[in-house]
Amino acid sequence: MANSYNQVYIHYVFSTKNRKPLIKPSYQERLYAYMGGIAKNNGFTLLQAGGVEDHVHLLISLPATFTISNAIKLVKGNSSKWLNDDLFKGKREKFQWQEGYGAFGIGQSSLDKTIRYIRNQKKHHQKVSFKEEYIALLKKIRD
Repeated sequence: MANSYNQVYIHYVFSTKNRKPLIKPSYQERLYAYMGGIAKNNGFTLLQAGGVEDHVHLLISLPATFTISNAIKLVKGNSSKWLNDDLFKGKREKFQWQEGYGAFGIGQSSLDKTIRYIRNQKKHHQKVSFKEEYIALLKKIRD
């Protein structure tokens, strides 16, 4: 085959340091848009972003040139810098993401379902805690 094609979708989940509720609803959409810009400027695509005050979900389409860890390192590092330079400037507390993250491969047939899930995070977390949600995601890997 002369050409190579790939289509890799990753559902990332990561939280603020110590799960502090630092991502206020008033600027969540700005943060997600900024993360989309980071992705675009680096050659990958943010398909959906969502979350609540203490964590974020991203659905990203990665090209073959990116590893899962490099993509999230760029998003977390640049968004943290932007938050501190813009929204947390002059505040005593600095914004930080927790070190780790979850990265879950998503098949083409699950894209719509995953997008809806990420869009509905506020509603979802009225019933389920972050810990319960994350454990359920990890169990899906094992099963």
